[in-house]
Amino acid sequence: MIETSTLLELINGQLFGVWFLMGTALVFWMQAGFAMVEAGFTRAKNTGNILMKNLMDFCIGCAVFILLGFGLLLGEDTFYGLIGMPNMDILTNYGSFDWSNFVFNLVFCATTATIVSGAMAERTKFLSYCIYSAVISAVIYPIEAHWIWGGGWLSQLGFHDFAGSTAIHMVGGIAALVGAWMLGPRIGKFTKHSDGTVQVNAFPGHNLPLGCLGCFILWFGWYGFNGAACTTVDQLGSVFLTTTVAPSIATVVCMIFTWLHYGKPDVSMCLNASLAGLVAITAPCDVTDCTGAAVIGAVAGLLVCFGV
Repeated sequence: MIETSTLLELINGQLFGVWFLMGTALVFWMQAGFAMVEAGFTRAKNTGNILMKNLMDFCIGCAVFILLGFGLLLGEDTFYGLIGMPNMDILTNYGSFDWSNFVFNLVFCATTATIVSGAMAERTKFLSYCIYSAVISAVIYPIEAHWIWGGGWLSQLGFHDFAGSTAIHMVGGIAALVGAWMLGPRIGKFTKHSDGTVQVNAFPGHNLPLGCLGCFILWFGWYGFNGAACTTVDQLGSVFLTTTVAPSIATVVCMIFTWLHYGKPDVSMCLNASLAGLVAITAPCDVTDCTGAAVIGAVAGLLVCFGV
């Protein structure tokens, strides 16, 4: 007869195994959020391009992650913690391959690629973007994520990134910065006057409700993004708390700042502040209390205002 403690342990393991895959599905749903945010905050003529790029981020990413990326990420650690050993176990090892772990890591990989799309919107050739998407999903993300989550050198030093502020968002952000620098600003973004001053011209998004919907989809998906790897109810509840508090405080701080600075609250800035708060809390979401999450959110909300 199975002891009660053993039975509860088995049920708990099965329960969180199912939650792991539900969280994975929520992270996949974030692709829709990114698509809506980017489409809503850009001009109508570029909507098709934006939507196609977000679709292909995942589909191209899936293909190259099967062939190379997953092995580089979670393969046997080699070269002093710098890289995983590529393998084709997903195509050959049917008996013991961890299918759940593959899909979980795939949706995170696709998120890294998608982050870049918005920064380079409205001035990137589709073919060039497809090539970029393949490279970051096959090589760049898997190698650096191996350092943190695959047993690489950063994890050996004790580096903590529970859900990817560094492994996903910082890497995607750096790639976005480099891409934006290479492409330069959109035509008409800056006007240089004869006296040397530079005027910044705003490009309002064509559909604010669409951008707002995307923001809420992303926030909803973020509960899976941050919480999918949790293994106890207490830990999951704590992660849900910090994932709620940080973006909320970031948005309030941004609203107050823009209200004081511009005379009225800025809607698009506040929506971006919500996302900034989510990004900022992603790494420490499992080890931060309510006060810490509020501080992190407040800093993120201000950084959006000054960084833009």
